[in-house]
Amino acid sequence: MSTIFGIPPQALFGQLLLGLINGSFYALLSLGLAVIFGMLNVINFAHGALYMLGAFVAWLLLTTAGIGYWWALLLAPLVVGAFGVLLEKTLLSRLYKLDHLYGLLLTFGLALIVEGVFRHFYGVSGQPYPIPDLLRGGQNLGFMFLPNYRGWVVVASLVVCLATWYAIERTKLGAYLRAATENPVLVQAFGINVPLMITATYGFGVALAGLAGVLAAPIYQVSPLMGSNLIIVVFAVVVIGGMGSILGAVLTGYGLGLLEGLTKVFYPEASNIVVFVIMAVVLLIKPAGLFGRER
Repeated sequence: MSTIFGIPPQALFGQLLLGLINGSFYALLSLGLAVIFGMLNVINFAHGALYMLGAFVAWLLLTTAGIGYWWALLLAPLVVGAFGVLLEKTLLSRLYKLDHLYGLLLTFGLALIVEGVFRHFYGVSGQPYPIPDLLRGGQNLGFMFLPNYRGWVVVASLVVCLATWYAIERTKLGAYLRAATENPVLVQAFGINVPLMITATYGFGVALAGLAGVLAAPIYQVSPLMGSNLIIVVFAVVVIGGMGSILGAVLTGYGLGLLEGLTKVFYPEASNIVVFVIMAVVLLIKPAGLFGRER
């Protein structure tokens, strides 16, 4: 059987697929973080907990109300987004004129509270969430076997990321959002409700985390720890791409996921630290990140 750099093709492409799946979640989560930081200047450390909340909402909808995966894809992000709006109106809105550190400490505390509540009621054991019938099975591509659900996750994540980038960078609404971050007083003078835009932006950013949680539920077991296990890597992705850069978050998320997969093939011992090594190198060369701008 032929090999690629001494590695069987099935093993190489299998790890690349895993890396691409991880990259899909990195991109989707870091996109939400980039939207929130770019528009609100808030370092949202509660993002991992809200990702976990999205997965739990989907699981609770299924186990308590019999609402399946496809409706959960719509309802869970709305629930998480509404919870985010409540947080923004009651807590975060009081911190916008203060140093970034206050927002980071507040959201870090919120993450601990949310995770603690779910650990109290559900423990740390994972809860299984079934793959929807429509996406069961897989496709034999010859050089590898592609599970249908994992392919769906990659496509869905890519579509959401590109649609969000287009909305922010190429539409009138996106122009209003960017202008509101630069000069909110002037934008409000034109009759635009800037506080409402800020609240909606935070709600949308955390809804992306909730959507990622629903997509992750059938792959990873639904657990209170699933957010804390991922958020540090996602923050590293955002820093590498550039804080607040929408395109940087998406490209860096997918790229680092693939690189992580390749590292697991050729040097497995370094797979858990490769993202942080790259972050250190990037910060030494370009402190604002690959796609970031100096403020």
